[in-house]
Amino acid sequence: MSQQKVRKALIPAAGFGTRLFPATKIVKKELFPIIDGDGRAKPIIIAIVEEAINAGIEQVGIVVQPEDQELFTDLFKAPPKPELFKKLSLENQEYSQYLQDLGKQITILIQTEQEGYGHAVYCAKDWVEQEPFLLLLGDHVYTTNTDRSCAKQMLDVYQQFEQNIIGLTIMSAEIIHKAGCVTGVWQQSNSLLEITEIYEKPSLEYARKNLKVNGMKEDEFLGVFGMYILESKIFDLLAEDINNNYRFKGEFQLTTCLDKLRQQQDALGYLVQGQYFDTGMPLFYRQTMIDFYQAHQN
Repeated sequence: MSQQKVRKALIPAAGFGTRLFPATKIVKKELFPIIDGDGRAKPIIIAIVEEAINAGIEQVGIVVQPEDQELFTDLFKAPPKPELFKKLSLENQEYSQYLQDLGKQITILIQTEQEGYGHAVYCAKDWVEQEPFLLLLGDHVYTTNTDRSCAKQMLDVYQQFEQNIIGLTIMSAEIIHKAGCVTGVWQQSNSLLEITEIYEKPSLEYARKNLKVNGMKEDEFLGVFGMYILESKIFDLLAEDINNNYRFKGEFQLTTCLDKLRQQQDALGYLVQGQYFDTGMPLFYRQTMIDFYQAHQN
């Protein structure tokens, strides 16, 4: 396994956002506003980038559709129009400059065809090169229960064990069919899990039969948190699926390749000490607008 420092983070943001239609006909879901802990209204993608950069990541790649390249480039790299800038408060003028400085660490990558989440990750192969990288969902934001951010926890675990790390969270039976789910054997109780299976959006029947983890309550499961640290081997597995046109529900998925990855290389699940907030569905987004800000205040 690699002993390289994790310098890069990848954020796929090339989906259509169909579950948030018709709003996403006009506004990319990654650009929907969210109120951060500082009370500032910012696009979701900025909160995700800050999660990575504040944890020590040096470069961030954002995968977008071709027609959205200019939009994301303008957000991070272009100053506001002069007539807007002069009307901003001094604090917001300073934040505008901060965004441009942040933009120096950001590369906009292109997914020419929308062929699924795994395909979007694969589009970053040349940018990632042979390095381990932090992978973040484009519609999740996070708060921590400790003095270390969720991303920093993941980076620390990778530094200690130097193997693929999949962030985990406890999920109830009601929502497990909407997420990736894992099972395995605890290496450190309620912290580190040796993963023995990864399954995308299981039925409750399948989860009860195959995905229970010792020590978990009845109808509680370990779901994917929305953060991963992956070695570059994942690109070989994604390429294999793409070249063989192996799809799941019509798309090239990441989860199927993660299960192959854990069979070929070591993979640990880490129960993140924090909370993720999903913004990819209307009712989840509504609740996130309330809970994300309040969690920061607490």
